[in-house]
Amino acid sequence: MFENLQERFERAFKVLKGHGSITEVNVGDTLKEVRKALLDADVDFKTAKNFVKTVKEQALGREVLTSIQPGQLLIKITHEELTKLMGQAAAPLELKGKPSTILLAGLQGAGKTTHAGKLAARIAKSGRKPLLVACDVHRPAAVDQLHVVGESVGADVYSEPGVKDAVGIAQRGMAKAKAEGYGAVIVDTAGRLAIDEVLMDEISAVRDAVRPDEILFVVDAMTGQDAVQTAKAFNDRLDFSGVILTKLDGDARGGAALSIYSVVGKPIKFVGTGEKMDALDVFHPERMADRILGKGDVVSLVERAQQAIDEKEAQRLEAKLRKNTFDLDDFLAQIQQIKKMGNVKDLLGMVPGMGKALKGIDVDDNAFVGIESIIQSMTPAERAEPNLINGSRRSRIAKGCGRSVEDVNKLLKQFEDMKKVMGMMARGGMPRVPGMRMPGRTR
Repeated sequence: MFENLQERFERAFKVLKGHGSITEVNVGDTLKEVRKALLDADVDFKTAKNFVKTVKEQALGREVLTSIQPGQLLIKITHEELTKLMGQAAAPLELKGKPSTILLAGLQGAGKTTHAGKLAARIAKSGRKPLLVACDVHRPAAVDQLHVVGESVGADVYSEPGVKDAVGIAQRGMAKAKAEGYGAVIVDTAGRLAIDEVLMDEISAVRDAVRPDEILFVVDAMTGQDAVQTAKAFNDRLDFSGVILTKLDGDARGGAALSIYSVVGKPIKFVGTGEKMDALDVFHPERMADRILGKGDVVSLVERAQQAIDEKEAQRLEAKLRKNTFDLDDFLAQIQQIKKMGNVKDLLGMVPGMGKALKGIDVDDNAFVGIESIIQSMTPAERAEPNLINGSRRSRIAKGCGRSVEDVNKLLKQFEDMKKVMGMMARGGMPRVPGMRMPGRTR
């Protein structure tokens, strides 16, 4: 999402390269580029103007230490102010009631129903049994969609097909949740293509009926400044408690993420990062500022890995690497675990320096499909003993998966190279990064 913004910021900071001190002239030239970058990212004009003014005041008011270059100081100040601009710190869900209740609001097409399911999956992991309540009584198939979403995450759904009384459905859904001991209720409301009084009146009435702990405004990041204006209109009427910003894995320029908190004063609590039901991340302003400034986001990458990778499986694979018995079946298992972590390009963008390297490169999310098809075309014996794969076997494997012999050769070479490197790491033959460990290691 922030590729272009990251590149523009980097270009702006180059203005200070070679300067021994920060002056009003050189910092002014730098921040002029920063302001252009923010406006190109569809950041609200007033927000961009105030941001640049604050950074300039901070930069001119600080003494540059001899050990720090002016460019480094300005990057540090910019990082601090970007973090403040997006809310300073992650904002947790405030779930206090019995059951805890979340009301979702937003325009049609923003992703409310899908994110109702994502929230249900997240809440279920915390030990609360969720109930989804279908209060979108206007959009055709909305109720059916919520049932499909609920089934996919193992959450129950309360609905009254054909009934048009959203308030009554919400009240009866709450009564069911209380009577049957549900830990949380997520109310999916109707949206419109644009804001109107009928929409606002209905959502307000549902809010008054269920008295939610949280009102989350769901908005599509792709809509840029329009997302901010829509958020303001909903907040003026509903006084929502937080935002879910969807489609952050798309081609959004980042304006909504950088503007919503400063304009509305309500935090972004979650971001949708893909279509899968586990593709919902807590929004961390500091980590997002890291990514905008090209520092990556290793913490979020590790958190995703911890959620997706099974610890026992990691220990089993490390043991095989130590004994040098890691085979193609194990390689296939590793690929399938990596795929659970989400969008490949998004993951690579969390690695420091990779954002710049990936500029203009289309990283296909189906990149693993070819590898999987080649391995799945092998016999169990060939997967266990890749050394068995001679010329005739390579031809047979290539025909079986619709790939070329060259593709098969490339995969086998990559596998052997990776096996050597991973084996060295498992046996301690390569230097470790402080604080990092191989999966399954206790020391």
